[in-house]
Amino acid sequence: MKTTSDQPAIRRAKMQDAEALKDCIDRAYAPVKTRLHDLPDVSAGIDDDIAGKIVLAAEILGSIAGVAILGIENKSAHLANIAVDPVHKGKGVGKALIVAVENIAKQQGATELRLATHIGMPENVSLYSHLGWSETSRTESKVLMSKAI
Repeated sequence: MKTTSDQPAIRRAKMQDAEALKDCIDRAYAPVKTRLHDLPDVSAGIDDDIAGKIVLAAEILGSIAGVAILGIENKSAHLANIAVDPVHKGKGVGKALIVAVENIAKQQGATELRLATHIGMPENVSLYSHLGWSETSRTESKVLMSKAI
C-alpha cells in the first residue's frame, strides 16, 4: 500500500522490502553507533525476520519511514527492534508502530510485551517508561523491560 499522505501507514513487510527496511534501520541507528561500540548489527537478518516474525513497515509518501520487528511465543511478545528513519522523526511513525505492535500482539493472544534496549541509550528507557513499560532487569549492556497488554 503506497500512501499519498504524510501520515504513516502501517503494513506487514514483504520480502521485497528487505533492503529498504535494512537501510531504514541503519540510518536510525547511525548516530548511536558512533558512541556505542558494542552495539550489534541491528539490521542483520532482516530477511529471516520477514520470513519468521511479524515485521511491520511504516510508509510515508511511498517510502519506508520506520520498521518494527515482533516475535510472539505463547502469551509473550518480544519487540525485537523498532526504528524510525531520522528524516521522518517527529511525524508519529514510532507511535504508530508501537500501537500496531500492541494491537497485533493482543490479537495473537499475547498478554505481555518484552524488549531489550542498550544500557547506553537512556533516552530509550525514558521513552518506554513514559509509554507504560517497566524495567525488569539490567545486564552489563542491556535494560530489559516489559508491558502488560
